[in-house]
Formats: sequence, structure tokens, C-alpha cells
Amino acid sequence: MRSRHSTLTAIVLGGAVAGTIDIGAACLINMLSPIVILHAVASGALGRTAAMAGGLQSAAIGAALQIAMSLLIAAIYVLASNALPVLKRHWLPAGLAFGVGVFFVMEYVVVPLSAVGHVPHFTAQSFALNMMAMLLFGAIVAYYARAK
Repeated sequence: MRSRHSTLTAIVLGGAVAGTIDIGAACLINMLSPIVILHAVASGALGRTAAMAGGLQSAAIGAALQIAMSLLIAAIYVLASNALPVLKRHWLPAGLAFGVGVFFVMEYVVVPLSAVGHVPHFTAQSFALNMMAMLLFGAIVAYYARAK
């Protein structure tokens, strides 16, 4: 019972903290408000026009989607760390590597398959900043997974 509780706690805390910080990082990187960033997240399900016109309702959908994706991503890492204890022993490099993987999956698989429907265009600066945000995301998730 303790192990299941610890696993769930690591998933919830890792996903919620990393997902929340990720929204903050997106605000800083793009110099936009959290509402606009959450509209952009919602556009993956609603399409850009509907999400941007949807007001607080579409922002709430974006927040729910962000937390759901963050919990799913955290669950993948936490469950993998249960099967591969090296991910707990070397949590920081493993988390950073995981963040790189998350970046490429989100940018080149999830976003193109969403209602947004295209690969994002990056400058060298935006690529570096977005990659750093995902490195931080991976490190946060790995931090919570390490102790359980």
C-alpha cells in the first residue's frame, strides 16, 4: 500500500509542479499572459480560432489539458523509475534526458497531430528557451520520482 501511495504522490506532485512551472516558463519565453498561454494549450483540442475566442472557458480547458498532459508525462517517468531504479539513483541526468525526449515528442508528434496541426517554427533562441523549459520539466518530475 505504501508503495502505491508513494507512486501516486510522485506522479501528482511531479506532474502538478512541473506543469504549473511550464505554464510560467511559457509566459516568460513568449512574454504573454497565462490566459493567452492556456488558450494556446486549448487550441490543441479546440483549434486556434475557437480557443482564442473562448475566453475564460477555453483557458480553463487549456489548464485542464496542461495538468492532464503533465500528469501523464510524470506517470510515464515515475512508472519507468519503478522498473529501472537507475532512474532514481541518477535522477538529475535521467530527468534532463527525459526532458529532451518530452520536448521532441510534444513538438514533433503531439502538436502536429493536434488541432493546431503543424510543426512549430523555432528560431535558435526560442528552440533553446523551450528546450530549457523541458529540461526543467524533466528534472522536476525526476526529483519527485527519486524519493518514493
